[in-house]
Parts: sequence; C-alpha cells; structure tokens
Amino acid sequence: MADFAWHAIDASGRERRGQLQADSPQDARERLEARRLYVLAIDRARSGPRPGPSLASVAFRRKPRLRLRELTLFTRQLATLVQVMPLEEALRSIARQTSRVAATEVIETVHASLLGGHRLADAMAMEGNSFPPLYRAMVAAGEASGTLPDILASVADLLERQAEVRNKLISALAYPAALALVAVAVVLGLMLFVVPKIVEQFDNVGQQLPLLTRLVIGVSSAIGSWWWAMLLASTAAAVLVIQMLRDDQRRLGVDRWVLRLPLLGRMIRDLHAARMARTLAKMVESRLPLVEGIAMVSATVRNRALSHASAALVNDIRAGASLSASLRRAEVFPPILVQMSASGEAAGRLDEMLEHAADYLEREFDMFTSTMLSLLEPAVIVLMGAIVAVIILSILLPILQLDTLAGLS
Repeated sequence: MADFAWHAIDASGRERRGQLQADSPQDARERLEARRLYVLAIDRARSGPRPGPSLASVAFRRKPRLRLRELTLFTRQLATLVQVMPLEEALRSIARQTSRVAATEVIETVHASLLGGHRLADAMAMEGNSFPPLYRAMVAAGEASGTLPDILASVADLLERQAEVRNKLISALAYPAALALVAVAVVLGLMLFVVPKIVEQFDNVGQQLPLLTRLVIGVSSAIGSWWWAMLLASTAAAVLVIQMLRDDQRRLGVDRWVLRLPLLGRMIRDLHAARMARTLAKMVESRLPLVEGIAMVSATVRNRALSHASAALVNDIRAGASLSASLRRAEVFPPILVQMSASGEAAGRLDEMLEHAADYLEREFDMFTSTMLSLLEPAVIVLMGAIVAVIILSILLPILQLDTLAGLS
C-alpha cells in the first residue's frame, strides 16, 4: 500500500485535505467517495523532496494565479482546441499564446502535471487559486463522462455571462461615481478656497451677516481648520465598522437589513439568484450532484443572509425536499426562480428552466439598474446644483445687503 495526499470537498462545500493509505489512486478515490467527499485531486505522497508543486505547497505558498478574464479566455480556448488536438498539445499551445508571465506559469504547471499522469482536474488542483472548486468539479465530471469539450464550452459560457453581468454593473456605476466625485471636489474647492476669500471682504463691514452666510462661513472654517480631525474620525469609524462586521452575528444582522432595503436589497437578491440559477443549470446539464453545486455556490456568496439561506437548501434537499420547495421555504429568492424550478422539476427539464430563470433575472437586473441609474444621474446633478446655489446665495446676500444700506444712506 502507498500513501496518497488528497484534496476534496465535503458535503457542506468546504475544502478538505489529508492523507490515506490505499493500493492505488482509484482505490483511494473510492474510499473518499464512500465518505461522501467529492474528490478534486489525489497525489502520491512522498517523504523526500519532490519536483514540482505539491498539494501542501498549494495551501501554504503564494503562487501566481489567473485573472478572471484570463480564466475565461483560457477556458474558451481549451474548449475549442480539445476538439481538434490532444489535451497536452492544447495546453502547450495556449501557454505559448499567453502574454502575461504569471498566467503562463499557471498553465505550464497544469501541463506538466498532466504529462506526469494526472487527470486534468487533478492537475488544475495544483493551481487551486486559479481554478475554483466548482470549476474543477465540472472538469472532473467532463473527464469521467467523456464529454470534456462540451463541459468546457458550458463553463466558458458561464464565465463569459458572469463577466458580462459584472462589466455591465461596473460600467453603469462608473459615470454616477465619477459625477459624485467631481461634485464633492467642486464643493470642497468652493468651501476651502472661494468662501474664505469672500469672507475677507466682509471683515470690516461692521454689519451682521445673514444667517445663511454665517452658516456657510462656519462650515468652511470647520473644514479648513479641522479637516485632519474629520479624516481621522472617518478612518476610525471605518475601522470600527470593519471590526464589528467581523462578528458573524452582527454581520448576519447587517446583511439581512441590507436585503430589506427597497432598491439595493432587490438588486443583490436578483444577482445572487441569477448566478446560482445559471451555475446549477450547468451542473445539472453536466450530470453533477445538485447538492454539491448549491454548497459550492453558497460558499462564494458575500452576503451572509443569502449564504445561510443557500446552505439551508442543502439540508432541505438531503431531507427529501425538492429544489423548488426548498427555495420557497427560504423566502429570500425571487418568485420567478421558485416557479421555474417547479416547472422544470415537473417536466424533467430542470437545467433548461434554470437557464431561462437566469436569463430573465439578468434582464430584470439590467432594466432595474438602467432605470435606477438614469434617475441617479440627474439626482446627483440636482444635489450638486443645490449645494453650489446655497454657497453662491450666501455670498450674494451680504453684497445685496450692503447695496441696500448704501442706497438708504
């Protein structure tokens, strides 16, 4: 018997590593699967030094990684090339075409591991920072079923769609964010440089200035004199909030409150539901276990309330409930996802209906964000105009007051 180092995902979606003795890698895999572990990598453990990366080095050594855009391009290229050439040649060709050195190193490591006799999913586990567990699980399913080109194409579609949604969100927020920054800069410029110059003209007037002028002068003086205290207070408040959110219960309460917000909460729910629906559709299409897919997706969600709700789906489904019933019981997922899941289960076309649900939710998200941002832009402009108008009015009022006094005299 020999010692084998293994890397797997348990029933709750957490990554686990260890060693066991077995007669062969296949025997080790069967033992791990009997323990309800989804195996990502099995490697022969050696006591002495060994060339190349090991499973332990993946955990403890900082390594280069593929960016999301590079991973998407790599997946699409690999899905195309494996249809016309062996897998080893496809990886070698992609490595030669990659311009960034770190990305080339990642692909070459996978290629070297593949030449060493590992499966593609096991070779990708050597670069776990670049290839997420869900990605490797789908690749392993494609290798086991002999449909690797189709699975890679599906994964490429999934990554491209997620990147498209992310780019739409970034591009939609870019202009309002830039507009808000310009507005803040303009107001600060007026308060720090324009208002003090005007104040100098009224120092020797001998008349009481209008209330609005005195308020603006007070704010300007506070910003000019105590900007460092404001900066320190803001930094301290940010650090305090970050420390508070590290507590799981506080973070869960805040995330639940965020989901109840009328606009932001709906946007977050729709984004998560669309991503989960599209991911589960690809997993069902690839004949992967639905429970493992939900566990992997829930582990990547930043909102704790949604993460807990997604993790609860795993327990409900294991207890015998259907996906649609579990989604309905969670009460945080859009009704369209619940309804289309139920229709898909009834018709035996769950993957298609989940794909349609993801398309619908993404379209709704696009329309919702477009509408909200189209209202946000003029709101920022109006707010900026109102603040500038108040500053200008505070400057004009004492001038008009002086003209009136001069006319009376």
